[in-house]
Formats: sequence, C-alpha cells, structure tokens
Amino acid sequence: MSVMPAVSGTTGVPGVSGASAGLPSAPGVSPGTSGAPGEAGDIPAPLAARARLFPALAAVYRAQLSRARVARIPLLFVATFQSIGIMILMRGVVDGGSGARSVVAGSSVLVVAFVALNLLAQYFGQLRASGGLDHYATLPVPPSAVVLGAAAAYASFTVPGTIVTAVMGSVLFQLPMTHLWILLAVIPLSGAALAGLGAVLGLLAPRQELATLCGQLGMSAALLLGVLPADRMPQVVSYARDLLPSTYGVEALARTFDGQPDWWVVCADLGVCAGVAVVSLAAATWAYRRAAVR
Repeated sequence: MSVMPAVSGTTGVPGVSGASAGLPSAPGVSPGTSGAPGEAGDIPAPLAARARLFPALAAVYRAQLSRARVARIPLLFVATFQSIGIMILMRGVVDGGSGARSVVAGSSVLVVAFVALNLLAQYFGQLRASGGLDHYATLPVPPSAVVLGAAAAYASFTVPGTIVTAVMGSVLFQLPMTHLWILLAVIPLSGAALAGLGAVLGLLAPRQELATLCGQLGMSAALLLGVLPADRMPQVVSYARDLLPSTYGVEALARTFDGQPDWWVVCADLGVCAGVAVVSLAAATWAYRRAAVR
C-alpha cells in the first residue's frame, strides 16, 4: 500500500487548514491569510485626507441651509414685520433729513441682527447644550468651515427681509432708492460681523438660557443704537454705538440716501465692517475649538 507524502500547511482533511490544526504554516504566509506576502490585507488602510476649507464650507452651508429653511422662514417674516413696524412708529417722530436716513438704514440692518446675531446665538447655545458639537468634532472638516457655513446660512435668510424693509422705508420716508444696490455689500459684511458675534455668545455661554439671553440683548442693542438717530443720543451712548459691529453697515447705508454720497466715507465704513467681520469670525472659530474639546 502506497503512502501519500504529507504537504506542509495542510492536514489532508477537507476544510481544515494546517494552522487551525496546530501545524506550522508555510514560510512567508501568516496564519489566516492567503496569497503572496505584502498584499493589501496585511497593510492597514490609510486615513482619509482632511477636507479642504472651501469644499467643507460649501457642504456645511448646504446642510445648514436645508435644515434651517422650514424653521427659520417664519422667524424671518417676524423680523421683517418688526422692522417695518418700527419705521411706521418712527414716522410720527422723525419727519426727514438725517433722522429718516438713520431710521431706514437701522431698521434694514435690524433684520440682519435678528437672524444673524439672535438666532445664531440660540442655535450654537442649543448645539452645545445638546452635545451636537461632538458630531461636528468627529467630522474631518476645519472648525472655521463649521462656523463660516452656519454663519453664511443664517445670513442668507436676511437678504429678502432686508431688501423689503429698505424699499418700504424709502417709500415711507420719501428717500431716493438709486443707491440701494449698496445692500449687496452691507448685507454680507454686516451679516458676517453679527453672525460671528452671535456664534461667540452661543459658544461661550455656560448655559443655553444664557446664550438666548445674550442674543436677545445683542439684538436690543442693535435696535436702540442702530435705529435711533445718532445726533439725538447722549455722548456716552454714542461711544457704545461705535463698538457695535452693525453700526458701520448702518452708516454706510444711511450715507447712500444723500443726493451725492461721499463714496470714500461709504467705502471706509464698509472696510471697518469687513475688518470687524474678520475679527468676530476668528473669535467664533476659537470659541468653537474651545467648546468642542470640553
């Protein structure tokens, strides 16, 4: 009777390998794997590359825009009607001149303050309280993309209401509408500055209720310091007005209601507003990193 030669690494029993039976494996082949040494199964998969800023920013913006569309549109109507109602009330106090320009410009930017400052402070306060920041922290996106995407999405909701308020105010106070195209610069710059401030308030507030309170106080400051004519304020209050980020957007819009606006001063106001926007968004990014690691 002939004897079959034993094969290294096999047992002769179908379905049972030599490794599972306690026999030594073939040289260069690890137990439980098959194929040539150095195949992809033996090498750990590399981690995915970190998302770049602009693609991540676009993704966060689209997600925030679609998520907040249903919930924020009714509040946008409230902000618009609130600003129009304030202008109607001020119509009995202010007849024209610089006071009328301040009322219309301040009421228009107030729509931006209501959404970008007040609602964004509430959103980030709720996100921190519910642990939603942990979700964003696990995503391979830069912190600045999260802050900028949310700020841009909330600021986008202010565009229709701000335009409607500016047009209604111009008709109500008989102001020229020739230069209302300046809103294309006022809305994003004021929105970015106020959104950054709102994000800072929401992320640094220790409790969600305090974030809501800070957002309401910020909007009230934009109402009182932005809508009321500056020449009728006490000197001490005017200093506080200069510290409000939206003030420079209000001043830029108010100057364009003149017959011949001083465009150098308008550009200077917009430049200050842009600088404040950069600082406030950088502070919001820092506040996001601080809140995410806690």
